[in-house]
Amino acid sequence: MSRDRDPITLDEIRIDLEQHLGESVKIRANRGRRRIVEREGTLEKTYPDVFLVRLGEKQHNRSVSYTYADVLTSDVEVTVCNEEGSTKLEFTASS
Repeated sequence: MSRDRDPITLDEIRIDLEQHLGESVKIRANRGRRRIVEREGTLEKTYPDVFLVRLGEKQHNRSVSYTYADVLTSDVEVTVCNEEGSTKLEFTASS
């Protein structure tokens, strides 16, 4: 059995997100029961299990956290917005 690519690990997601610290991001989170939450903010900090996004003034300058596992399972989508445009970060779990 051959694989095109090794499975993505949570550490690889964290490392990739660290490259975008301080940049504007759009978050689209699936909160279950057909409830999708979309937020915009700045990628503020990464930790071993979660990353923080500082929301804008519309949302009272608060921070929200998301897990790398949610990104891996596509429950949370991260789109980086910078001078070059918007880029959706793609991570998929391989079997």
